[in-house]
Amino acid sequence: MTSAEQPGAAFADLLAANRRYADDFRLSGFDGVARAGIAVVTCMDSRIDPLGMIGLVPGDAKILRNPGGRVTDQVLVALVLGVTLLNVDRVLVIHHTRCAMASSSEEQLQAEIGRRSGQDASWMSLGVITDQLQSIRAEVAKVRSHPLIPDTVAAGGFLYDVDTGLLEPVA
Repeated sequence: MTSAEQPGAAFADLLAANRRYADDFRLSGFDGVARAGIAVVTCMDSRIDPLGMIGLVPGDAKILRNPGGRVTDQVLVALVLGVTLLNVDRVLVIHHTRCAMASSSEEQLQAEIGRRSGQDASWMSLGVITDQLQSIRAEVAKVRSHPLIPDTVAAGGFLYDVDTGLLEPVA
């Protein structure tokens, strides 16, 4: 049996780390609400620690990540669920400096993906960000104007500096 046929074989190091994590697991029985009432929409960039950068810990917030930190239809579904069922009363939309989604054109990213994958990627819409500050404002407006997210929910937009760790309020 090859390692591809053995479930988890390619993840053995991560499964070992998980066993160590489970030895001191403290969220057993937790109901899944956002204890701090926070939802964070941010980029998938690995330089971002969404909980740590705002002084929170696991269990405090709902974290929604995607390329560029966009408020997509699925993110809106998650926010509606968070607001309605999971104690969320504040939403932070956080983009960041030196983001690939804001540093290249759609065509440049498609070409790079095509070059690295060896396949044509020009058909795939990536949703690059041409004006980051305007994008943050537009993403926050989507949250604020959604009919199932009440006006009592505070929504704000921020730019995270990956070199200093600081958040700058934008919207």
